[in-house]
Amino acid sequence: MKNKSRIIYWIATIWLSLGMVSTGIVQLIQMDEEVQKMDALGYPSYLLTIIGVWKILGVLTILLPRFPLVKEWAYAGFFFLLSGAVFTHVAMADGPMEYVGPALLLLLTGLSWYFRPPNRKLSC
Repeated sequence: MKNKSRIIYWIATIWLSLGMVSTGIVQLIQMDEEVQKMDALGYPSYLLTIIGVWKILGVLTILLPRFPLVKEWAYAGFFFLLSGAVFTHVAMADGPMEYVGPALLLLLTGLSWYFRPPNRKLSC
């Protein structure tokens, strides 16, 4: 069972990392499509830079060993960011194509957090 949990953790974490880094880069370079989405949602475009930086820092935190408390913060940040994205798209009555991506990353965040190895957890 331990090996199965480790495999699930690494698959979820790698896919989560790829998704967060790729969207973080897109937000950092402020692609026109991303700026238009933010405008349509009523958010300022400078928020893209902030979100992009935090996504990349969060991925680094989750992938690097040690610092379990900071990892908890990174997972919490991903949860709040992605759940907010899903609910924003739902509230704006966007089609499923707009909120499936954040919902999938939210699921991967939960799987990665739940199946993380003991050395990556806080010891209470």
